[in-house]
Amino acid sequence: MRALILLFVAAALLASPSRLAAQTPLEVFWDLLSEDGQKADAAETLILRDWDDSHASILVELMPFAAYERSVRRIIFVLERRTGQKLGRDFEGWWEWVWRTNPGTHPEYAAFKAELYEMIDPSFVDYFDQYPVANIRLDEIRWGGVSRDGIPPLDHPKMIPAGEAGYLNDDNVVFGIALDGDVRAYPKRILAWHEMFKDSIAGEHHTGVYCTLCGTMILYRSAAHGLHHELGTSGFLYRSNKLMYDRATMSLWSTFAGEPAVGPLVGQGIRLDMRHVVTTTWGEWRRRHPETLVLSLETGHQRDYSEGAAYREYFATDRLMFGVPELDRRLRNKDEVLALRFDDAPGEQLAIWVGFLSRNPVHHDALGEVEFVVLTDGSGASRVYESGGRRFGRWDGADTAWDDGGSRWNVGEDALVGPTGERLERLPAHRAFWFGWHAQYPETRLVRRQ
Repeated sequence: MRALILLFVAAALLASPSRLAAQTPLEVFWDLLSEDGQKADAAETLILRDWDDSHASILVELMPFAAYERSVRRIIFVLERRTGQKLGRDFEGWWEWVWRTNPGTHPEYAAFKAELYEMIDPSFVDYFDQYPVANIRLDEIRWGGVSRDGIPPLDHPKMIPAGEAGYLNDDNVVFGIALDGDVRAYPKRILAWHEMFKDSIAGEHHTGVYCTLCGTMILYRSAAHGLHHELGTSGFLYRSNKLMYDRATMSLWSTFAGEPAVGPLVGQGIRLDMRHVVTTTWGEWRRRHPETLVLSLETGHQRDYSEGAAYREYFATDRLMFGVPELDRRLRNKDEVLALRFDDAPGEQLAIWVGFLSRNPVHHDALGEVEFVVLTDGSGASRVYESGGRRFGRWDGADTAWDDGGSRWNVGEDALVGPTGERLERLPAHRAFWFGWHAQYPETRLVRRQ
């Protein structure tokens, strides 16, 4: 499907003289793709003569849309001649060079992206037109190969009791949510096809975002400062991480940060509250919560919802589908980490390798002044609680933990509850692939050994 779309766009670039003939500084780049050899020759000469490093992003972005082999060769020739890089057809390599060297931004780069991607989906122009405010680099925003909401979110999907979920095996991965007594399970095998659900949980509207590429499931309150944000799948990525959009302003939102990244809402102090979610197995979640609801297979869409069917090849290797500016080799790209960031410590982030947590089922740490304890059970599910200065020496992997004073604490989904009713509240955390978390937060602290 992506290949067919690229062919369509290439044809549109060549067959849209009214759109491309406008006398703008961008015209010469479009002319480089022309089937008219003389026009393309003239464009090549002008770009070489008037070269600016900011031209590199435009040329790299045009490369996969070139309809003719000679157009690809022209783009490569100009790039290699003026940058000194010999990367040939290594498309991801060119992007990595652009990101690493930061050659600057053409003053009409946003307009260029709007014009290019409007040919794939006319609604894409909303993201880049009118020179949007942004707190991320526009050249790091990549098209993911689908149209807006081309990966359809689940909107208030049908939920069924655990006893009716015969399609699930005990070892199937689910994302467990328990808020104020409302207990639900969202199987990974379903969300991998939809990447987002919007649902009412515990009387509040929530948005759950699952980015398959970076292995992250995050749950957000959909409202901030009293204003509801109806979010969807934009079709674009930032550092291999899904970008959402809101329907009211067409701003692009960061999945990891839960805040606007491009568009009218940037800089207005908007950030969605992150709620706690746990990645576990269906068998373990059902054992803890026999009353849980779970997604029905009746989603309104026809998909192969069997375990592992979606993204099987991607999950089976350590290779990336979309490059990122820098990889950190302390872990493999798709090694999973428990990712933590707290509003009370905005300048700090933490990643804890799940392999470390499996060997250390009780782990104490801190972000800023927030001290916490991570309890990991036999299924590999990790829950994070504020510790309030207490130290916990052990827990039974189920319902009880003991502090160093010998007091018994009940391990619940919302809090640790002490013998006198004292509560240590649950803190938000989620799984992520190491490469994806590090790409978003390169200064993150990593725990991988004692």
